[in-house]
Amino acid sequence: MGRIGEVQAPVATRDALARGRLRASLVPDLLVEARRIVNTVIAGWHGRRKRGIGENFWQFRPYVEGDSSRIDWRRSARDDHTYVRDREWEAAHTVWLWADPSPSMLYKSAGAAVSKQSRALVLALAMAELLSRSGERIAWPGLTDPFTARNGAERIAAQLSHAGALPAKPDLSAIRRFCDIVIVSDFLDPVEETMAWLDVLARHGVRAHLIEVADPAEETFPYAGRTEFTDPETGDKLIAGRAESLAEEYRLLYRARREELAGWCKRLGWSFTINHTDRLASEALVRVHMAMTADGSHAGLNAAGGHTRLTAASGHAGLTASGGYAGLTASGGHAGKAVT
Repeated sequence: MGRIGEVQAPVATRDALARGRLRASLVPDLLVEARRIVNTVIAGWHGRRKRGIGENFWQFRPYVEGDSSRIDWRRSARDDHTYVRDREWEAAHTVWLWADPSPSMLYKSAGAAVSKQSRALVLALAMAELLSRSGERIAWPGLTDPFTARNGAERIAAQLSHAGALPAKPDLSAIRRFCDIVIVSDFLDPVEETMAWLDVLARHGVRAHLIEVADPAEETFPYAGRTEFTDPETGDKLIAGRAESLAEEYRLLYRARREELAGWCKRLGWSFTINHTDRLASEALVRVHMAMTADGSHAGLNAAGGHTRLTAASGHAGLTASGGYAGLTASGGHAGKAVT
Protein backbone atom coordinates (compact mmCIF):
# COMPACT_ATOMS: atom_id res chain seq x y z
CA MET A 1 0.00 0.00 0.00
CA GLY A 2 1.28 3.49 -0.88
CA ARG A 3 2.16 6.00 1.79
CA ILE A 4 -1.04 7.72 2.78
CA GLY A 5 -1.17 11.51 2.35
CA GLU A 6 1.90 11.97 0.17
CA VAL A 7 1.62 13.98 -3.01
CA GLN A 8 1.23 11.44 -5.78
CA ALA A 9 0.80 11.70 -9.56
CA PRO A 10 -1.88 14.15 -10.75
CA VAL A 11 -5.39 12.81 -10.96
CA ALA A 12 -6.83 11.85 -14.31
CA THR A 13 -7.93 14.72 -16.53
CA ARG A 14 -11.57 13.69 -16.51
CA ASP A 15 -11.53 13.57 -12.69
CA ALA A 16 -10.14 17.10 -12.58
CA LEU A 17 -12.71 18.19 -15.15
CA ALA A 18 -15.50 16.70 -13.04
CA ARG A 19 -14.26 18.64 -10.01
CA GLY A 20 -14.12 21.78 -12.14
CA ARG A 21 -17.72 21.29 -13.22
CA LEU A 22 -18.75 20.68 -9.63
CA ARG A 23 -17.01 23.89 -8.57
CA ALA A 24 -18.72 25.77 -11.40
CA SER A 25 -22.13 24.52 -10.25
CA LEU A 26 -21.42 25.64 -6.68
CA VAL A 27 -20.01 29.10 -7.38
CA PRO A 28 -23.28 31.03 -7.99
CA ASP A 29 -24.82 29.91 -4.71
CA LEU A 30 -21.52 30.39 -2.89
CA LEU A 31 -21.28 33.96 -4.18
CA VAL A 32 -24.73 34.66 -2.74
CA GLU A 33 -23.65 33.13 0.57
CA ALA A 34 -20.42 35.15 0.54
CA ARG A 35 -22.36 38.39 0.07
CA ARG A 36 -24.75 37.44 2.86
CA ILE A 37 -21.80 36.91 5.21
CA VAL A 38 -20.21 40.17 4.10
CA ASN A 39 -23.39 42.04 4.97
CA THR A 40 -23.19 40.68 8.52
CA VAL A 41 -19.65 41.95 9.10
CA ILE A 42 -19.42 45.03 6.87
CA ALA A 43 -20.32 47.40 9.72
CA GLY A 44 -17.04 46.54 11.42
CA TRP A 45 -14.94 46.60 8.25
CA HIS A 46 -13.08 49.88 7.93
CA GLY A 47 -10.60 48.95 5.25
CA ARG A 48 -6.92 49.43 6.00
CA ARG A 49 -6.84 53.17 6.38
CA LYS A 50 -3.69 55.02 7.35
CA ARG A 51 -2.31 58.51 6.96
CA GLY A 52 -0.32 59.50 3.92
CA ILE A 53 -0.53 61.27 0.59
CA GLY A 54 -4.11 61.92 -0.48
CA GLU A 55 -6.88 64.45 -0.83
CA ASN A 56 -9.38 63.12 1.69
CA PHE A 57 -9.46 64.12 5.37
CA TRP A 58 -8.90 61.22 7.75
CA GLN A 59 -8.48 62.46 11.32
CA PHE A 60 -7.24 65.11 13.72
CA ARG A 61 -4.53 64.03 16.13
CA PRO A 62 -2.50 65.80 18.84
CA TYR A 63 0.63 67.57 17.62
CA VAL A 64 3.97 66.19 18.87
CA GLU A 65 7.29 68.04 18.69
CA GLY A 66 9.03 67.46 15.39
CA ASP A 67 5.81 66.45 13.61
CA SER A 68 6.07 67.15 9.88
CA SER A 69 2.32 67.53 9.41
CA ARG A 70 0.84 71.03 9.28
CA ILE A 71 -0.95 72.28 12.39
CA ASP A 72 -4.69 72.82 11.98
CA TRP A 73 -5.13 76.13 13.82
CA ARG A 74 -8.92 76.20 13.48
CA ARG A 75 -9.28 72.83 15.27
CA SER A 76 -6.59 73.79 17.81
CA ALA A 77 -8.47 76.99 18.71
CA ARG A 78 -11.36 74.97 20.13
CA ASP A 79 -9.44 73.84 23.23
CA ASP A 80 -6.03 73.97 24.90
CA HIS A 81 -4.38 71.36 22.66
CA THR A 82 -2.63 71.68 19.32
CA TYR A 83 -3.81 69.38 16.53
CA VAL A 84 -2.60 68.35 13.09
CA ARG A 85 -4.83 67.25 10.23
CA ASP A 86 -4.07 63.86 8.67
CA ARG A 87 -5.07 62.95 5.14
CA GLU A 88 -5.85 59.40 4.11
CA TRP A 89 -3.30 57.37 2.19
CA GLU A 90 -5.06 56.61 -1.10
CA ALA A 91 -2.76 54.19 -2.90
CA ALA A 92 -4.68 50.98 -3.58
CA HIS A 93 -3.17 47.82 -2.14
CA THR A 94 -3.04 44.44 -3.88
CA VAL A 95 -4.44 41.42 -2.04
CA TRP A 96 -4.14 38.02 -3.69
CA LEU A 97 -6.75 35.37 -2.86
CA TRP A 98 -6.60 31.60 -3.31
CA ALA A 99 -8.80 28.65 -2.24
CA ASP A 100 -7.43 25.12 -2.38
CA PRO A 101 -9.11 23.05 -5.16
CA SER A 102 -7.59 19.67 -4.16
CA PRO A 103 -9.79 16.57 -3.69
CA SER A 104 -9.37 16.50 0.09
CA MET A 105 -11.34 19.76 0.23
CA LEU A 106 -14.47 17.93 -0.97
CA TYR A 107 -14.83 16.20 2.39
CA LYS A 108 -17.84 16.85 4.61
CA SER A 109 -18.67 14.88 7.75
CA ALA A 110 -22.14 14.46 9.24
CA GLY A 111 -21.28 17.05 11.90
CA ALA A 112 -20.29 19.77 9.43
CA ALA A 113 -22.59 22.32 7.85
CA VAL A 114 -20.72 22.41 4.52
CA SER A 115 -17.80 20.79 2.75
CA LYS A 116 -14.33 22.25 3.15
CA GLN A 117 -14.36 23.27 -0.52
CA SER A 118 -17.61 25.21 -0.12
CA ARG A 119 -16.32 26.99 2.98
CA ALA A 120 -12.99 27.84 1.34
CA LEU A 121 -14.66 29.34 -1.74
CA VAL A 122 -17.14 31.30 0.39
CA LEU A 123 -14.29 32.75 2.46
CA ALA A 124 -12.28 33.70 -0.63
CA LEU A 125 -15.27 35.28 -2.36
CA ALA A 126 -16.31 37.10 0.81
CA MET A 127 -12.80 38.54 1.11
CA ALA A 128 -13.00 39.60 -2.55
CA GLU A 129 -16.32 41.35 -1.87
CA LEU A 130 -15.04 43.16 1.21
CA LEU A 131 -11.79 44.24 -0.41
CA SER A 132 -13.53 45.38 -3.60
CA ARG A 133 -15.92 47.54 -1.61
CA SER A 134 -12.90 49.10 0.10
CA GLY A 135 -11.27 49.97 -3.23
CA GLU A 136 -8.41 47.48 -2.95
CA ARG A 137 -6.87 45.66 -5.90
CA ILE A 138 -7.50 41.92 -5.82
CA ALA A 139 -6.16 38.99 -7.82
CA TRP A 140 -6.20 35.18 -7.93
CA PRO A 141 -2.86 33.50 -8.76
CA GLY A 142 -3.05 31.60 -12.03
CA LEU A 143 -6.50 33.00 -12.76
CA THR A 144 -6.50 36.83 -12.85
CA ASP A 145 -4.08 39.72 -12.79
CA PRO A 146 -4.60 42.40 -10.12
CA PHE A 147 -7.64 44.60 -10.80
CA THR A 148 -9.88 47.10 -9.05
CA ALA A 149 -13.65 46.83 -9.42
CA ARG A 150 -16.70 47.19 -7.21
CA ASN A 151 -17.93 43.81 -8.52
CA GLY A 152 -14.59 42.10 -7.87
CA ALA A 153 -16.14 39.05 -6.19
CA GLU A 154 -18.52 38.55 -9.11
CA ARG A 155 -15.68 38.77 -11.61
CA ILE A 156 -13.58 36.20 -9.75
CA ALA A 157 -16.62 33.93 -9.39
CA ALA A 158 -17.15 34.08 -13.17
CA GLN A 159 -13.49 33.23 -13.78
CA LEU A 160 -13.69 30.27 -11.38
CA SER A 161 -16.85 29.00 -13.07
CA HIS A 162 -15.10 28.81 -16.44
CA ALA A 163 -11.63 27.83 -15.28
CA GLY A 164 -11.97 24.06 -15.59
CA ALA A 165 -9.12 22.18 -13.89
CA LEU A 166 -7.00 24.35 -11.58
CA PRO A 167 -3.44 23.54 -10.45
CA ALA A 168 -3.13 21.98 -7.01
CA LYS A 169 -0.68 24.73 -6.05
CA PRO A 170 -0.30 27.86 -8.18
CA ASP A 171 3.02 29.56 -8.88
CA LEU A 172 3.39 32.37 -6.35
CA SER A 173 6.69 33.80 -7.61
CA ALA A 174 5.02 36.77 -9.35
CA ILE A 175 3.63 38.14 -6.07
CA ARG A 176 5.89 40.90 -4.83
CA ARG A 177 6.68 42.95 -1.76
CA PHE A 178 3.98 45.06 -0.09
CA CYS A 179 1.24 42.70 -1.31
CA ASP A 180 -0.91 40.53 0.95
CA ILE A 181 -2.20 37.08 0.11
CA VAL A 182 -5.04 35.14 1.74
CA ILE A 183 -4.65 31.38 1.34
CA VAL A 184 -7.57 29.12 2.29
CA SER A 185 -6.82 25.40 2.53
CA ASP A 186 -6.93 22.41 4.84
CA PHE A 187 -3.09 22.38 4.76
CA LEU A 188 -3.02 18.60 4.96
CA ASP A 189 0.11 18.22 2.86
CA PRO A 190 3.39 17.56 4.68
CA VAL A 191 4.36 20.72 6.53
CA GLU A 192 7.73 20.74 4.80
CA GLU A 193 6.03 20.84 1.39
CA THR A 194 3.70 23.65 2.45
CA MET A 195 6.60 25.69 3.78
CA ALA A 196 8.66 25.11 0.63
CA TRP A 197 5.72 26.26 -1.52
CA LEU A 198 5.15 29.41 0.54
CA ASP A 199 8.84 30.23 1.07
CA VAL A 200 8.92 32.39 -2.07
CA LEU A 201 6.38 34.71 -0.42
CA ALA A 202 8.60 35.13 2.63
CA ARG A 203 11.63 35.85 0.42
CA HIS A 204 9.69 38.47 -1.56
CA GLY A 205 8.43 40.24 1.57
CA VAL A 206 4.79 39.32 0.99
CA ARG A 207 2.51 39.22 4.02
CA ALA A 208 0.43 36.05 4.05
CA HIS A 209 -2.75 35.17 5.92
CA LEU A 210 -3.41 31.44 6.13
CA ILE A 211 -6.93 30.20 6.86
CA GLU A 212 -7.06 26.52 7.71
CA VAL A 213 -10.49 25.05 7.00
CA ALA A 214 -11.06 22.03 9.22
CA ASP A 215 -13.90 19.53 9.45
CA PRO A 216 -14.73 18.60 13.08
CA ALA A 217 -14.28 14.88 12.35
CA GLU A 218 -10.73 15.55 11.19
CA GLU A 219 -9.80 16.62 14.70
CA THR A 220 -11.83 14.22 16.82
CA PHE A 221 -11.29 11.01 14.79
CA PRO A 222 -14.71 9.53 15.69
CA TYR A 223 -14.04 6.06 14.26
CA ALA A 224 -14.34 2.70 15.94
CA GLY A 225 -14.32 -0.93 14.88
CA ARG A 226 -13.23 -2.21 11.49
CA THR A 227 -12.91 0.81 9.24
CA GLU A 228 -11.57 1.26 5.73
CA PHE A 229 -9.90 4.62 4.99
CA THR A 230 -9.46 5.89 1.43
CA ASP A 231 -7.16 8.75 0.50
CA PRO A 232 -9.15 11.11 -1.81
CA GLU A 233 -5.93 12.33 -3.39
CA THR A 234 -4.48 8.96 -4.41
CA GLY A 235 -7.14 6.32 -3.87
CA ASP A 236 -4.89 4.41 -1.43
CA LYS A 237 -6.76 2.41 1.18
CA LEU A 238 -6.06 1.40 4.75
CA ILE A 239 -8.16 -1.09 6.70
CA ALA A 240 -8.02 -0.73 10.47
CA GLY A 241 -9.35 -3.61 12.54
CA ARG A 242 -9.86 -1.37 15.56
CA ALA A 243 -9.84 2.22 14.37
CA GLU A 244 -10.18 3.57 17.90
CA SER A 245 -6.68 2.26 18.69
CA LEU A 246 -5.25 4.80 16.23
CA ALA A 247 -7.11 7.80 17.64
CA GLU A 248 -4.59 9.01 20.24
CA GLU A 249 -1.58 8.98 17.94
CA TYR A 250 -3.62 10.46 15.09
CA ARG A 251 -4.74 13.41 17.22
CA LEU A 252 -1.18 13.96 18.45
CA LEU A 253 0.15 14.08 14.90
CA TYR A 254 -2.73 16.26 13.73
CA ARG A 255 -2.02 18.82 16.45
CA ALA A 256 1.72 18.71 15.78
CA ARG A 257 1.23 19.53 12.09
CA ARG A 258 -0.94 22.56 12.78
CA GLU A 259 1.22 23.88 15.60
CA GLU A 260 4.37 23.64 13.48
CA LEU A 261 2.76 25.54 10.60
CA ALA A 262 1.23 28.16 12.91
CA GLY A 263 4.55 28.68 14.67
CA TRP A 264 6.33 29.17 11.34
CA CYS A 265 3.74 31.76 10.32
CA LYS A 266 4.14 33.60 13.61
CA ARG A 267 7.91 33.83 13.15
CA LEU A 268 7.37 35.36 9.72
CA GLY A 269 4.82 37.87 11.01
CA TRP A 270 2.01 36.14 9.12
CA SER A 271 -1.43 35.34 10.49
CA PHE A 272 -2.84 31.83 10.90
CA THR A 273 -6.57 31.39 11.39
CA ILE A 274 -8.56 28.20 11.90
CA ASN A 275 -12.15 27.98 10.69
CA HIS A 276 -14.20 24.88 11.42
CA THR A 277 -16.94 23.91 9.01
CA ASP A 278 -19.41 23.59 11.88
CA ARG A 279 -18.73 27.21 12.83
CA LEU A 280 -19.56 30.54 11.14
CA ALA A 281 -17.46 31.67 8.20
CA SER A 282 -17.73 35.25 9.47
CA GLU A 283 -15.51 34.35 12.44
CA ALA A 284 -12.57 33.81 10.11
CA LEU A 285 -13.28 37.02 8.19
CA VAL A 286 -13.14 39.10 11.36
CA ARG A 287 -9.81 37.55 12.43
CA VAL A 288 -8.21 38.00 9.01
CA HIS A 289 -9.45 41.59 8.87
CA MET A 290 -7.81 42.28 12.23
CA ALA A 291 -4.55 40.78 10.97
CA MET A 292 -4.63 42.72 7.70
CA THR A 293 -5.25 46.05 9.42
CA ALA A 294 -2.51 45.52 12.02
CA ASP A 295 0.56 47.70 11.54
CA GLY A 296 2.95 45.43 13.38
CA SER A 297 3.31 41.74 13.98
CA HIS A 298 0.43 39.34 13.61
CA ALA A 299 -0.78 36.78 16.08
CA GLY A 300 0.47 33.43 14.89
CA LEU A 301 -2.58 31.39 15.80
CA ASN A 302 -5.90 33.25 15.54
CA ALA A 303 -7.80 30.07 16.21
CA ALA A 304 -11.06 29.23 17.89
CA GLY A 305 -9.58 26.20 19.50
CA GLY A 306 -6.15 24.66 19.23
CA HIS A 307 -6.18 21.31 17.48
CA THR A 308 -3.73 20.42 14.74
CA ARG A 309 -2.69 17.93 12.06
CA LEU A 310 -0.04 15.35 11.22
CA THR A 311 3.64 15.52 10.29
CA ALA A 312 5.37 12.34 11.41
CA ALA A 313 6.62 9.55 9.19
CA SER A 314 6.56 6.93 11.89
CA GLY A 315 3.99 5.18 13.99
CA HIS A 316 1.22 2.91 12.76
CA ALA A 317 1.24 1.52 9.26
CA GLY A 318 -0.10 4.12 6.91
CA LEU A 319 1.15 7.15 8.85
CA THR A 320 3.49 9.17 6.66
CA ALA A 321 5.46 12.37 6.52
CA SER A 322 2.31 14.10 5.32
CA GLY A 323 0.68 13.30 8.59
CA GLY A 324 -1.34 10.29 9.46
CA TYR A 325 -4.54 9.40 7.76
CA ALA A 326 -5.13 12.97 6.63
CA GLY A 327 -7.78 13.37 4.01
CA LEU A 328 -8.96 9.77 4.09
CA THR A 329 -12.56 8.69 3.60
CA ALA A 330 -13.75 6.02 5.99
CA SER A 331 -16.17 3.19 5.38
CA GLY A 332 -17.18 0.68 7.98
CA GLY A 333 -17.41 1.68 11.61
CA HIS A 334 -18.65 5.22 10.97
CA ALA A 335 -19.40 4.54 7.31
CA GLY A 336 -19.05 7.33 4.84
CA LYS A 337 -17.08 9.72 7.04
CA ALA A 338 -13.55 10.87 6.36
CA VAL A 339 -10.62 11.63 8.57
CA THR A 340 -7.81 14.00 8.07
